[in-house]
Amino acid sequence: MDGYGTKGWRLILREAGYFLRNALGSIFSLEFIAVFIPLLLLWEFLPRSGVVPKALVPPLSTVAATFWELLTEKRLLTHIGHSMGKFFLGLGIAAATAIPIGILMGWNIAIRKRVLPLFQLLAPVPPPAWVPITIILFGVGLPMQTFLIFIGSFYPILFNTYQAIKDTEPRYLASARVFGASELTLILHVYIWHAIGAIIMSVKTGVAMGLVMLVIAEMYGGRTGIGYLLVEAKDFFQIPVMVVCMVILGVIGWFLIEVLKFAELKLSVWKIGR
Repeated sequence: MDGYGTKGWRLILREAGYFLRNALGSIFSLEFIAVFIPLLLLWEFLPRSGVVPKALVPPLSTVAATFWELLTEKRLLTHIGHSMGKFFLGLGIAAATAIPIGILMGWNIAIRKRVLPLFQLLAPVPPPAWVPITIILFGVGLPMQTFLIFIGSFYPILFNTYQAIKDTEPRYLASARVFGASELTLILHVYIWHAIGAIIMSVKTGVAMGLVMLVIAEMYGGRTGIGYLLVEAKDFFQIPVMVVCMVILGVIGWFLIEVLKFAELKLSVWKIGR
C-alpha cells in the first residue's frame, strides 16, 4: 500500500515538474527575457525621469510596494480567494451545461434544429448588458455574480463545442459503425475524443470571458474580491492599487490558460507536432 502511495506522489511531482517546465519555459526563454527586462526598466525609469506623468503611470517599484502593502495589510489573499470561488462556481456551471448541450447539438441534427436558433438569438447580447436585469432578478450577492460569470463563459464554450463535434471526421464515424459501434459509443469514444482539443480551447475562451464578467460582477455587488478592490481604487484614484489588481487578474488568467494547455497536451497526444 505504501508503495502505491509513494508511486502516486512521484507521479504527481513528475507531472507538476512537466507542467512548470511547459508553463514557465516561454517566460524564462532568452528571447522573451530580452524583451521583458527592458520593458520593466522602462516602466521604472520613464515615470521617475518625468517622461510620463508619475501620478498616472506609477513606477514598477511603487506598484511592487503597493502589492506588498495589500498582501500584508489589506487581506489581498482573502479577496483573491473570494474571487476565485465565485469564478470557478460560475465557470464550472457554464462548462457542465454548455459542453453536454454542444455535444448533443453537434451530434443530432433534430436537437440542433430545435435548440440552436434560440442560442443564436441570445448569444449576440453582450454579457455586460445582462447586469441590470440580473440585479433585479437575483439582487446583489453571490447568485447575481455567479450568473454573470456563467453567462460570460457559457456561449464561447457552447458554440466551440458544438462546431467541433459537428466537424468530426466522417471516416472515423464510418469505421466505428462498421464494427457495430452504437451511437452512445460514438459519442463517448469518437466525437468527444476527436473534439477534445477544441473543447479545451473553448474553455480557455470561457476563462477569459469569465474573468471579465467576474470583475464586472464584483464592481456591482459585494465588498470582497479583485473587482471590488479595483472599483474602490478607481473611486479614490489609487492608480498603483488598480495596476496591482490588473496584474493579478493577468497572472490568474495566464495560469488557468497554462493549466488547460497542459490538460490538452495530456489528452490530445495524437496532435503533438501538428
